[in-house]
Amino acid sequence: MSTRELYTQDPGDSLWSVPAAGAARFSWEYDDGRDRLLALYQKGKDKQWDATLRIDWDLEVDPKDPLGTPDEAMSLYGTKYWDRMTEKDRGDLRQHYTAWQFSQFLHGEQGAMVCAARIVESVPDLDAKFYSATQTMDEARHAEIYGRFLHEKIGMLYPINDNLQALLADTLKDSRWDMPYLGMQVLIEGLALAAFGVIRDTTDKPLPKQILAYVMQDEARHVAFGRMALRDYYRQLTDAELREREEFVIEGCYLMRDRLRGVEVLENYGIPRKEAAEFTERSEFLHLFRKLLFSRIVPCVKDIGLWGERLQRAYLDMGVFEMGDANLDLLMAQDEEVAERLDAERFAAEEAARKAEVADAIAQGASATGVRPAP
Repeated sequence: MSTRELYTQDPGDSLWSVPAAGAARFSWEYDDGRDRLLALYQKGKDKQWDATLRIDWDLEVDPKDPLGTPDEAMSLYGTKYWDRMTEKDRGDLRQHYTAWQFSQFLHGEQGAMVCAARIVESVPDLDAKFYSATQTMDEARHAEIYGRFLHEKIGMLYPINDNLQALLADTLKDSRWDMPYLGMQVLIEGLALAAFGVIRDTTDKPLPKQILAYVMQDEARHVAFGRMALRDYYRQLTDAELREREEFVIEGCYLMRDRLRGVEVLENYGIPRKEAAEFTERSEFLHLFRKLLFSRIVPCVKDIGLWGERLQRAYLDMGVFEMGDANLDLLMAQDEEVAERLDAERFAAEEAARKAEVADAIAQGASATGVRPAP
């Protein structure tokens, strides 16, 4: 089956071409490198994994309730449209919301893969090229995972959101080598990481929890990489150059805030766009969700040295300014611990099952021969 057949709306041309700008940079210095970045590169190599083997794809997912989303989390909840819906209609709505959300994850991961490859090409330092090469592989794996989840478990996809596409285009078209870092590693990856975390910590469904936990384990390294590289570089920039980057961050954050509505889903149900937008704006759950989505971006932006007065005012306007004091290192450590704990629990369950099978086989053999098994 073609992916196009699963789209709820026509995604347009199947190939999106973004004009490239900037130079490909080579380095002939092979012995030099920042210890922290080379250590992260080693970790990136050590932590490679196979999505086919690590994730238990045999786990069943109900496409009508993929995440265990409560009624109150639906932007239509409490409206006249919700009251008219049957239980089947509400199940269909949950399927559409999950398809929309995970489709944006999928499109964003492909964007991250392209941006990571662009960083390999354009960044001047070899240690950064090394790490970006491992990240490119990570992002390919993430796109593979989300694509498989949508194809096999949800059975539905949504086209890329206009605002996400605009931010990706701005990031890729810029000729300055640090902009793919800033647009992807800090903004898009930071936003995705927070979104993954909210769903990971609230869903009671084992397969999406596994997927999100393992992807987040990789993303924690990616954000650390962006912080290291940009913090070092931005110390060298003039005030005017820093202001240019802050303007990019401000515009990008407003774009992302405004894209997190899922209005496209409600339009599929015949609800006018203006009315659908009003429902999302009134949803207390979505207000909290959108605020939490900046929990990784704001402290990262502050950490790399972009904290001018206009940027601070923008974060005050969005109601996320206080997140600048969050402990990003602690959040990243927790992301890695969640994935490791899931692995430990899964391996323990598999080991217990194997031991039970062996004990059962021994018992059956003893029963057939009349020999009592040793205690």
